[in-house]
Amino acid sequence: MTSELIKQLLNNAFNPGLLEIIDNSAAHAGHSGARNGGGHYHVIIVAEVFEGRSLVQRHQLIYKALGDMMKQQIHALGINALSPSEETKGRL
Repeated sequence: MTSELIKQLLNNAFNPGLLEIIDNSAAHAGHSGARNGGGHYHVIIVAEVFEGRSLVQRHQLIYKALGDMMKQQIHALGINALSPSEETKGRL
């Protein structure tokens, strides 16, 4: 259910051409963040909004779109955020 909410929020915020959410939470069972309810996720996203933005700016946009989820529901988040031109160069 958290994966679906992440997907919904990122779709609404960025209208990406590609969006994949990978839930790695099971691999971290027993980890302190997992015990507190936070999951481990990886996002692969391709969207126009990332064109010309730095890696830090891209991550900030994603954190902002996920809002309060970053405080409790998400303990760890890996991000591959690319512009469409970067995706076509095979940088995924």
